[in-house]
Amino acid sequence: MSERSEQNESMRTSTRDLGELRDRMRSWLTGRLGHPVAVSALSHPSGNGMSSETLLFDASWLSGEGRREISCVTRMAPASEAVPVFPGYDLGRQFEAMRMARERAGTPAPRTLWFEPDPAPLGTPFFVMERLAGDVPPDVLPYTFEGWLLEASPADRARLQRESVGILAGLHDAPFTPAELRPFQLDRPGGSALRRHVNDQRAYYEWAHSSMRVPVLERAFDWLEEHWPADPGPDVLSWGDARIGNVMYRDFTPVAVLDWEMAAVGPRELDIAWMVFLHRFFQEITEVMGLPGLPDFMRREDVCRTYQEMTGYQPRDMEFYEMYAALRHGVIMARVWHRRIHFGEQPMPEDPDDLVMHRAALERMLDGSYWA
Repeated sequence: MSERSEQNESMRTSTRDLGELRDRMRSWLTGRLGHPVAVSALSHPSGNGMSSETLLFDASWLSGEGRREISCVTRMAPASEAVPVFPGYDLGRQFEAMRMARERAGTPAPRTLWFEPDPAPLGTPFFVMERLAGDVPPDVLPYTFEGWLLEASPADRARLQRESVGILAGLHDAPFTPAELRPFQLDRPGGSALRRHVNDQRAYYEWAHSSMRVPVLERAFDWLEEHWPADPGPDVLSWGDARIGNVMYRDFTPVAVLDWEMAAVGPRELDIAWMVFLHRFFQEITEVMGLPGLPDFMRREDVCRTYQEMTGYQPRDMEFYEMYAALRHGVIMARVWHRRIHFGEQPMPEDPDDLVMHRAALERMLDGSYWA
């Protein structure tokens, strides 16, 4: 996830030395491939993403088949002193989610290259995937403020929206077996995948905010219990962070689906509502600044209609799932603001509800006016 203000440009997300990591990566790749490997300087991507630590580099080597060059992305858990966003980072699980989505669902996830479970080489488990080229709708400044998507024709934006919903449709309709989905079942009590998912979020909230309760988030948890779906519907592999800021596009068509660390088994609506809410989150920031943004983009009724056309499944209980999306986003972003406070990048607010950037939207959901 990413903070949505220009202050994020200086937000600290790593405490590791990139020169040392480059040397260690070169040594590890040389041992893994059995040939001396040259590794370019490591860098962090700009714009989006701040939970796992992401490193970009190029690698080249000579083998019996000739010279090989590959552009790579490494994902690794953040160092403990960097105030991680999440309590744990199962890199192997992310690696497997991407592999399964690509090979079994036809999702254009980047090709997974290597997973290293041993923390010795880099100080933490990590995986390496191929690096692709394309355009990503930015978080800073949000794509609703400026840039290629805002400037696109209505027809091109409609194509991007339809193709993005198609990512969810293809993933959710993939014929995964129960055995394939089992590693993505959340290890929490509950009689359904949705109940385990919400219980997992509650445990995450307690881990992230037990030292300072956030009342608006706790009210949102209570609201969920009062509006629980009578039938959560079929369980699927949920991407988890299903938003266009995690997709790379070429000619308004997805070429890389990124950030699988929140993948889990759950209802289809988890991803659908997340995609809808995250756009509205950006749109409301834009409107507060007096700009028009993209009010006709990623509207719930349009997204659900397209999804039903593609899958035959009618999304339901969307107010519940949009509230849940706002709650999940609030827990994450309040944790991100704690990280900023830790590094002296902002003061602690007097009202803990102000840790939630979209507090006003959550409060409107709680009183029902958000959907009016």
